[in-house]
Amino acid sequence: MGAIGLNFGNPTAGTGFDVTTTVNEIVSSLQAVETPWQTQLTSLEAQDTVFTSLGSNLSTLSTDLQTLTDATGVLADKEGSSSDTSVLTLTSASSTAVAGTHTVVVNSLAQTSSADTAEIGTGDVLSGGVTIQVGSGTAHTIAVPTTSGDQTLAGLSAAINAAGIGVTANVITDTNGSRLSIVSGTGGTAGQLTVSSTLEDTTANVGTTGSPNLALTTIQSGVDASLTVDGVAVTSGSNTVSDAIPGVTFQLLAPSPVTSGTAETVQVVITNNASSVSSALNTFVNDYNTTIQAITAQEGNTSSGTPEPLYGNPVIAQLQEQLQSALSAQYGSSGTIKSLTQLGIETNQDGTLTLNSDTLTAALNDSYSDVSGFFQNADSFGSALTTLLNNLSSTNPTGTLDLALADNKSEETDLNTQVTNENAAIATEKQNLTTELNTANQELEAIPEQLDEVNELYSAITGYNQNLD
Repeated sequence: MGAIGLNFGNPTAGTGFDVTTTVNEIVSSLQAVETPWQTQLTSLEAQDTVFTSLGSNLSTLSTDLQTLTDATGVLADKEGSSSDTSVLTLTSASSTAVAGTHTVVVNSLAQTSSADTAEIGTGDVLSGGVTIQVGSGTAHTIAVPTTSGDQTLAGLSAAINAAGIGVTANVITDTNGSRLSIVSGTGGTAGQLTVSSTLEDTTANVGTTGSPNLALTTIQSGVDASLTVDGVAVTSGSNTVSDAIPGVTFQLLAPSPVTSGTAETVQVVITNNASSVSSALNTFVNDYNTTIQAITAQEGNTSSGTPEPLYGNPVIAQLQEQLQSALSAQYGSSGTIKSLTQLGIETNQDGTLTLNSDTLTAALNDSYSDVSGFFQNADSFGSALTTLLNNLSSTNPTGTLDLALADNKSEETDLNTQVTNENAAIATEKQNLTTELNTANQELEAIPEQLDEVNELYSAITGYNQNLD
């Protein structure tokens, strides 16, 4: 700390000195002790930023890998196709579906049972009720509401729907009038409707001649779809079939056309979703390259020529070594795929990866289950890299990056405590200096007056007045 001098000018002039400037100079000199602490804090905070960013990179990479290691992820996805989409279309193929080809012949479609009444006036007043039974279930009688204004087809329709008996009621209106329509909520023979009616149209001049009784009659029977799947006869109460081929749902649209007395056979092909696997691996390679480039960048200088925040930090070498070792290793996974190179993934001189799509496609076509095992088996690449990424992460309390951040935070806490304590001591010193220098300044400012008093006293004693000479 340099010496701070006081410039009094002419000490007998009574002008004193600038206390505030003098105190600030002294305080600035005292604060110089904090400079190395602040420099170290800035360096640690810059390291924290990089550690956190690298942790984010590793987290993204871990998410990419999970897409491949998850038993229900892209390696489990299936695709399907139909050779005649006018007869049958594929709705979905889940992860439980097995790749292969199936034959389907659609003999007839399913239909749902329905019933309706004759047409009457929309506002005609009704009495009585209807009895409805779905399949072998319980018969339910729904009476026309007694509330004025609800004693209509619309009121009865609402009452049927509110009863929740497994049917849907609607009022259909055309140029001839309105009629009550009932549709079973269950397709096929299981949803066959059995209906009866005690309805009467009590309004004069009913829309039909004859008896005022308003019958409810079945107009369509419930019929099961009939088809064969891989030569096995199958029936379905719905045209959406989800239990004929495990994991596969398809929609029946029309009976198979018959040519020369033979019904067309529809080919249903279930394949592995290789395109999604290729996309997932491309994403993994790209994000790995981003990660390894961010790590490598810490070995050099910034654009301004200063070393990167983690230059020479052992964590950088640890990340590089462990990641590159994991990607170049051979794995004991059961099956033919034991390394990334067999999937077309090669390591470049700078540590980044390149994916050969032709090699990957060949591996997926020839050894799809082995590719799956390479990522998902207990002793696989996927399992090993998942463990490594967790051990390196900034979110695992024992992860390499999390421990590095914790060490920095501890050191930052100590440095901030030192700065806080030093600032408190300087603040006290500043207050004391201000008091002391203000007192000294007051004494300097009082010197001319004190000299005048001495001169007066001297003149009184000697009779000499220097001001007259």
